[in-house]
Amino acid sequence: MITEKFLTDLFNRFNELTVTVAGDVMADIYLEGKVNRISPEAPVPVVELTKKYMRPGGAGNVAVNLQSLGCKVHLCSVTGDDENGRALSKQFTASGIDERFLVKSSERITTSKSRVIGNQMQMLRIDEENTQYLSENEYRAAFEKITASLQTSDALLFQDYDKGYLSPSLIENATNAALQKNIPIAVDPKVRSFYAYKNCTLFKPNLKEMNTGLNKSLNNHDLYELQNACTLLRQKLNHTYTLLTLSEKGIYGESQNEAFQIPAHVRNIADVSGAGDTVIAVATLCLAAGADFKTTAAIANLAGGLVCEWPGVVPVNKTLLLNEAIKTLVAK
Repeated sequence: MITEKFLTDLFNRFNELTVTVAGDVMADIYLEGKVNRISPEAPVPVVELTKKYMRPGGAGNVAVNLQSLGCKVHLCSVTGDDENGRALSKQFTASGIDERFLVKSSERITTSKSRVIGNQMQMLRIDEENTQYLSENEYRAAFEKITASLQTSDALLFQDYDKGYLSPSLIENATNAALQKNIPIAVDPKVRSFYAYKNCTLFKPNLKEMNTGLNKSLNNHDLYELQNACTLLRQKLNHTYTLLTLSEKGIYGESQNEAFQIPAHVRNIADVSGAGDTVIAVATLCLAAGADFKTTAAIANLAGGLVCEWPGVVPVNKTLLLNEAIKTLVAK
């Protein structure tokens, strides 16, 4: 039975943990302004810029979520030796995230997504990226940094955005290094390396990724289909837990011993961006802190809903999440 003391003690244990995040970091750049006229050069709106700022995206956002929950974070990724890469490093350092394990490469650019927002509406996105897998030199440096990071970590979290950092070889070698330390391994996958994450602890696809990875057409309310698909996936990956996010339908959890669905809680949704990053961050910490799978899923489901109440990509607030968990999960 979940009690207020159990949840409080669980959240306090977050402060004692260190998590290695290995994945694709990116710079989320926002160009905001007002639109009052159409350009005379072409039939497009003119955005008069009033604000420009950058936030860590991808695996960087996962790291920010973990740090906001109180744990130490080792961030393993690759950035370019460029202006955006240096700006990200400064932001990570300012947030208390250990960025010593980033590979700063002269062979590629920093993955960046620039969003042009006029009158509070996104009008355009410009992507700068190199999605090729790491070169031999980059790979060697990346694996050395992951290995060093894991020496003092309590969990490994793979955050895959399919931008080239997480090749099947790097995934396999990093997984083996974590297995030797007997620490939990959590995965937020993308399809290109879907089957590379063998022997992980927690595998968290969304429904679209599950359908593509298994070549199926699952819907989010047929529990029999979902359970069969999760069982098939476990046979292929030999992992322990599947946590399948179902958007407005909540979360579906499956292991060899149990299967359950937890509905989403009613929210005033402002923006769903970054919710998946929050779910995997919270789930990883809960498992590393010793929570059982169903409790882990329930808290992660609450966290994913909470961050949707604010516009933009924002990290979860630890105090709010704890209070929400006590209000929702403690037996009355």
